[in-house]
Amino acid sequence: MRCWRSARSLGLGLLLALWSAHGLASGIEPLRASLTQNEDGYALSAQFAVNLGAHLQEAVSRGVELTFNLEFELNRERWYWLDEHVVGITVSYRLSYNALTRQYRLTVGGLHQNFDSFDEALQVLGHVAALPVADRSLLKPGQTYRAALRLSLDKSQLPKPFQVDAIANSDWNVEAKVLRWQYTVPGGDK
Repeated sequence: MRCWRSARSLGLGLLLALWSAHGLASGIEPLRASLTQNEDGYALSAQFAVNLGAHLQEAVSRGVELTFNLEFELNRERWYWLDEHVVGITVSYRLSYNALTRQYRLTVGGLHQNFDSFDEALQVLGHVAALPVADRSLLKPGQTYRAALRLSLDKSQLPKPFQVDAIANSDWNVEAKVLRWQYTVPGGDK
């Protein structure tokens, strides 16, 4: 009986250790996303939980710039042929650290914003608000489309020595999940 209790508590301890290690794993998980119609077309809003882990935070603070890609795709299903590709966009974000100012910088295109902490920069990286993705003429009222969204670390943009390290070292692996949903354009007669 005593052996059974110790085995059970050991098993419980191992389960808790695995669960806590899984909770600390690097990953980018989409929490929610939506398309909204405005006067110009359609805009994407989304929220991601971004956890890069201590290894990547240290790499950024030592001068390694990380590039992230936000990928959005919209397809229309067709029963008689392959799905119709309607929209596909990719937006690149760069996260870096300036040792002189002791600030993290998030850059999108020619725009940038500085942050005092790594966590603040990740919070803004994980928030997409009213990003234009499609003209009004591309989507037909009443039609249903399949949307897919992902934010991921682009390891191909790392400096070459870090690309080699990223292949062999699991600390550079950031799991990026894809969020898929269906969007029906309002205004159709169905």
